[in-house]
This record gives sequence, structure tokens and C-alpha cells, in this order.
Amino acid sequence: MKTTVLKTILSVAIIGVMVFSLSACGKKDNNTNQSHLDKVKSSGTLVLGTSADYPPYEFHKNIDGKDTIVGFDIAIAEEIAKDLGVTLEVKDMDFDGLLAALNTGNVDMVMAGMSPDDTRRKKADFSNIYYNALQDIIIRTEDKDTFNSLEDFNGKKIGVQKGSLQEKMANNQLKSSEIKGLGKVTDLVLELKNNKVDAIVVEKPVAKAYIKRNSDMTLSVPKLEEEGEGGSAIALSKDSGEFLESINKTLDRLTKDNIIEDFVVKYNQLIEE
Repeated sequence: MKTTVLKTILSVAIIGVMVFSLSACGKKDNNTNQSHLDKVKSSGTLVLGTSADYPPYEFHKNIDGKDTIVGFDIAIAEEIAKDLGVTLEVKDMDFDGLLAALNTGNVDMVMAGMSPDDTRRKKADFSNIYYNALQDIIIRTEDKDTFNSLEDFNGKKIGVQKGSLQEKMANNQLKSSEIKGLGKVTDLVLELKNNKVDAIVVEKPVAKAYIKRNSDMTLSVPKLEEEGEGGSAIALSKDSGEFLESINKTLDRLTKDNIIEDFVVKYNQLIEE
């Protein structure tokens, strides 16, 4: 009798454990299958990863006595958040750590004047191109007569942002130069000012922004040739599906209404204020 009762109790216990386990598995699967778009909407927050040293794309500005990250990338991200019905949270980090932060789920998307290329496309999905810009080389004003061709950079130290398109272009086109990569453009500018590098390669809008604020720097006459897929796009985790479609929809609206160009003008002007 005791044996029968014991067997019955054990059977009920085992069934209970199995039901609980299956229930837990079901909940896990539901969370796993939730789309990235649904996760953003349910959290109420869109987390943007950026490197805020790249005016007019993104930069730090004192607004009403508070250090604030602004720029036309940020303005675009705010429009995306508004269309999704969520608030925007901005995380500032080194450029070369952005895609890693995306892949580990620390951010929902990346905007940092980032150009999609074959290497990056293996790690992330990208939106449509939302802005195109050429590259420029910044040098010290006192050296403006020194650099008249790309060959004049042979043996010179060239500063680039680590992990950027400019780093790739400099390595391809300035093979006789010493390429030095740093995480932030602000650090590159200091290196140039302190004679630790002879030039730095950045996008034209960024170059103009820094030159406006630094009379001891100017643009070199020689330029790098554009290569690969240029233009800036938003990076998302792989297989973003509806999330990517939603972002492209916002970008299409902003492009059609020339709002992005208005943002570029606005934040170029803000740099001077």
C-alpha cells in the first residue's frame, strides 16, 4: 500500500516538474521570438550608440548649462524614436566599439557617420544611405605649402579614427605613410596640434567643423580618392526585419521633405554658437 501511494506521489511530482519546465520553455521561446521592433516598443526606449566627436554628425554642446550630445545624426534618431512612439537614449563610446555594442545588445542601433562596407555588413544590417560626404585631409596651417600631392605624405604620420572608412582608405592610398589610429577624432586633433601626427583624414563636413574652430588647421590640396560604398547609414543587428523597414520608412520621409539637409545646416550653425 505504502509503495503504491509513494509511486503515485512520485508520478504527480514528476508530471508537475515536466509541466513547469514546458511552461518555462514556452515563455523563453516567446521572448526569443519577439522581434527587435517589438522589444524597442515594449521597452519604450530606443538606445542609440554613437561616438560624439564627429561634428556636425554628433558632438557635445553645452545647452542651457548642461553637456548635451547633439548633431544631425541625433536629430534623425529622434525622428525615428518619435515615429516608433518611444524615447531616445544616447550612449557615447569609441567608434571602434560601436558594432560590438550592437552585437551584444547594449544598443539598438548605431549612428556615427558610419559607411557600410563588406566587412561591416558581415556583422550588421544597414539602412538606406541617408547622407553622402567626401573625405578631406586636415593639416597644420603652417604646413599648407608642404603638401601639394599625396606623395608629399610619404614617410609622414597620418591620423585616422580606428575602425573607420578613413582608416581603410589611408592604408590603401598612403602606403608609404605611417597610419596612426585613435578612438576619437578629438584626440586626433590634439595629436595634430601637438605635432604628433602630420595630418588627419576625416569626412569633409567634420573637417570643416574643426577648421572653423581652429585657425591653426586647414585643408590640404591633395585629396584621397573615394572608394567602396560611401555615404552614411544606420547599423542594426542582423535580421532586424520590421525594425529595419520602419527605420527606412522614417529616412525616406526625412529625405523626401529635405529635412536631413535642414538638420545638416542647423547643426553646422550650432557648432559656431
